Amino acid sequence: MPYTATHRFARMSARKVRPLADLIRGKAADDALDILKYQPHRGARLLEKVLKSALGNAEDLRATNISRLVVTDARVDGGPMFKRVRPRARGMAFLIKRRMCHIRVSVDAPTE
Repeated sequence: MPYTATHRFARMSARKVRPLADLIRGKAADDALDILKYQPHRGARLLEKVLKSALGNAEDLRATNISRLVVTDARVDGGPMFKRVRPRARGMAFLIKRRMCHIRVSVDAPTE
């Protein structure tokens, strides 16, 4: 049974968080936390919190062998956008999209 956690409407572009999710997908949960801890990106902090929450959910639901859990799914999907208008030359307008994302992490025991 996979244990999941999500952070919806995270105020960061999905494009910035996806490479970090690719780093931890398939790794042991403890190793994934160590990898994220030493990444300098702000998205790593968001992903680290979601991973810790998934581990907490596993502990709360009485998962066996929490130390053996593996990150089975780390998904970063696009969310809604705040749209703003910036004035440009000759009376034109330029649209600024402030993007959001939905971060989802699932951990599960490895099947043998």
